[in-house]
Amino acid sequence: MKKYLLLVLALFASSLTFAQNIWKAQVLDVHSKAPIAGATATIKGTQLGAKSDEKGLLTIGNIPNGEQIILINYIGFETKTYTVKFPLTQLEPEQVLLEEQEDDLEMVVVSSTRSSRSIQDIPTRVEFIAGEELEEKANMKPGDIRMVLSESTGIQVQQTSATSANAAIRIQGLDGRYTQILKDGFPLYSGAASGLGLLQIAPLDLRQVEVIKGSASTLYGGGAIAGLVNLISKTPTKERELSFHFDGTDALGLTLNGFYAKRNEKVGTTLFASYQNNASYDPAGIDFSAIPKSERFTFNPKFFYYPTEKTTLVFGINSTFEDRIGGDMHFIDGKGDATHSYFEQNKTKRISSQFSLDHAFGKCSHFTVKNSVSYFNRELSTPGYAFDGTQYATFSEATYANHGEIMEWVAGVNLWTDSFKEPKNSSALRNYNQTTFGAFVQNNYKANEWLTIEAGMRADHVVDYGFAFLPRLSALFKISPQVTSRIGGGLGYKAPTIFTEDSERIQYRDVLAISPQNNKLEKSYGANWDVNYRTALFNENVSFSINQLFFYTHLQNPLQMVQLPSGSYQFVNGAGNLATKGTETNIKLGYKDFKLFLGYTYTDAKRNENGLSILNPLTAKHRINSVLMYEVHDEWKLGLEAYTFSKQLLNDGTYGKNYVITGFMAEKLWKRFSIYVNFENFVDTRQTRFDSIYTGPQNNPQFKDIYAPLDGFVMNGGIKFRL
Repeated sequence: MKKYLLLVLALFASSLTFAQNIWKAQVLDVHSKAPIAGATATIKGTQLGAKSDEKGLLTIGNIPNGEQIILINYIGFETKTYTVKFPLTQLEPEQVLLEEQEDDLEMVVVSSTRSSRSIQDIPTRVEFIAGEELEEKANMKPGDIRMVLSESTGIQVQQTSATSANAAIRIQGLDGRYTQILKDGFPLYSGAASGLGLLQIAPLDLRQVEVIKGSASTLYGGGAIAGLVNLISKTPTKERELSFHFDGTDALGLTLNGFYAKRNEKVGTTLFASYQNNASYDPAGIDFSAIPKSERFTFNPKFFYYPTEKTTLVFGINSTFEDRIGGDMHFIDGKGDATHSYFEQNKTKRISSQFSLDHAFGKCSHFTVKNSVSYFNRELSTPGYAFDGTQYATFSEATYANHGEIMEWVAGVNLWTDSFKEPKNSSALRNYNQTTFGAFVQNNYKANEWLTIEAGMRADHVVDYGFAFLPRLSALFKISPQVTSRIGGGLGYKAPTIFTEDSERIQYRDVLAISPQNNKLEKSYGANWDVNYRTALFNENVSFSINQLFFYTHLQNPLQMVQLPSGSYQFVNGAGNLATKGTETNIKLGYKDFKLFLGYTYTDAKRNENGLSILNPLTAKHRINSVLMYEVHDEWKLGLEAYTFSKQLLNDGTYGKNYVITGFMAEKLWKRFSIYVNFENFVDTRQTRFDSIYTGPQNNPQFKDIYAPLDGFVMNGGIKFRL
C-alpha cells in the first residue's frame, strides 16, 4: 500500500513541477524598436506578473498549465493582449511591439501648423484645449473665451478699461497686438476689430483651441510675433448634435447658447446662436461698474457641401451685435446728474464671411482656396468725446499640399487687405489702407524615427511699408518613449496701426494717425526649446508628466505711444528694443479619478533704449497655476483651482500688489443633460480692495492701470442639454 501511495505522490509532484511554466518577452517600441523599461505584463485573473528591465526584458514564472491571457501595458501605449497555451516550448523571448495610444492627445487634428501629422509628430510646439477641458472652461465663463485662455501658463489676459471690461491677450510678456487670433485659420480679429474680440467669442461652437507660442508669422503672416490662437469650429457629423447651454450669475448676468450640427450624404450644417445680457455691477461700492451693462446677440450659420468624396465646400457667416455701457452706476441706471455723469459706451457690429474649397488629388495631395470678407463698426462714446470707426478687411489664400510619409510640402499665396475709415466730420481722421501680398512654403521631413525637421519661409510685401522675409526652423527629437524635445525659432513682423492697448486705455482720444512717413514695420526674432517627460509611478498607479519650456523674443524698434507738447498722442518706433525671456513649467499627475495640474511661469520682459532697461509694464514676473480635478466619467466633475500673480510694474512707475485668485466648480452629469455651479474668485480678490483704480473727481475720473480683477467673487450656475 505504501508503494502505491508513494507512486501517486510522486506523479502528483511531477505534475505540479510540470505546471510551473515560464514566459519570457522583450517589450519594444513598434516604430523605433527601442526597449521599453517599466512595461508591465500580467496573467489575467491571477496575481502573476513582471516588469521589464532597461533592455525591455521580462519573465513571468509559476504559470499554470492551460490557456492563459497575458496583458502587456505601459502608460501612453496601447495594451497588448496575448493568448498563450501552456505548457509552451519557448526558445527565444516573445517580441512585444507596443504602439502609442491614440487617445485624446493623438486624435486631435492640429490645423494651425498646416501639417497633416498627429500632434506627437509635429516639430512645432502646439498647445491645445479641447474636449472636457474646453467644456469646463465654458462652464466658468460661457459668454466669451477669456477663461479658456487666461488659465494657461505663459498667457495673461490684460484688462484695458476699468468700466467696460475690455481686454487683450498677452503671451510671454508681449502686448496683445503681437498675438494673432484666428477663426478656422482666418484672421477675423485684427486691427480695429481686436479691441473687443476676446469678449465677443463664445466657446460653445468651438471644437478646440490651438495655441502656438513664439513667432508664427511664417505660418500666417504679420502679427504673430508673440504667438497665435486658432479657434477651431465644430464640423457636422452624420450623428446629429443639438445642445443648449443656459447660465446665470449672481451679478445678474444671463447667457443662452444653442448649437446644432448634422451632416447628410452631400450637405451638412452647423448653427450657433447666443444671447447674453448683464446688469451693471459694482461690488466695491465706489459707484463705478466693474461689470458693464450689456446686451449681445450672436448668430453663426455655416453650410457644408460635399459634391464628391474628395471635395468639400464650406460657407459661413459670423455675426455679433452688442451694446455695452459702463461707468457711473447712477448714470447707467438713468439717475445721472452733474456729479454722476461719467460713462463709456461701446456699440459694435461685427459681420464676417468664411469660404473654403478643398479638393484632394489622390491620397496625399490637396488644393485649398480660402476667402473671408469682414465688416466691423465700433461707436465708442464718453462725455464730450465720440469715436466712430469702420473696418473693412478681406483675406484670400490658395495653398497646395503634398503629405508624404517621409516628406511633406505645403506652399501658398495670400492677399490681405485692411481698410479703416472714420466719418468725415471727425476732428482728426485716422483712416488707413493696408494691403499685404504674401507667399510661403513649408517642408516637414522625417529624417528617421527619432528626428523630424520642419522648415518654412515666407515673403510678405506690405504696401507702403516694404518687405518682410520670414524664415523658420523647428525640430522634434524623440529621445525615448518617455522623453521628447522640441526646439524652434523664426522671424516675425507687425504692421503699425493705432489699435494698441495704450490707445485703447484712452479710447483713442487725441491719438494721431499712423503714416508710412513716420512709422515702419516692427520686426522680431525668437526661439523656444522644451523638454517633455512622462512616466508612471508607484506600480503604474500614478501617471506623471512634466514639460519644461524656455523662450526668448527680441523685438526691434517697437511701436510706442508718446505724448506731444500739444497734448496729442503719436505713435513712433522706438530706437531700442523689447526683449522677453523666461520659462514655463507644466506638471500633470493622475491617480484614478484625480488629476493635478501645476504650472509656473517666469517672465522677464524689458524695454531697452538709450542705455536704459526697464520692465515692460503690466507683466507679472512670477505666476503659479494649480488645478485639482476629480472626474467620474459621465457622472461627476469637481475642480478646485488657484492662481498666484506677483506684483507688476504700472505705467505710472509704481507697482501693483501681488494677489491670488481661487475658484471651485462642480458638475453633475446625466445622459442628456448636466447641471453645474461655479464659485469664481471665491476669496473675493479685487484691485479695489487693496488699491485705488482712479484719481480725480467722480465726473472726470483718471483711471489707473488695471492689473487685478475688479468683479471679485461672482457665482454662476447653469444647465446643459444634449438632445
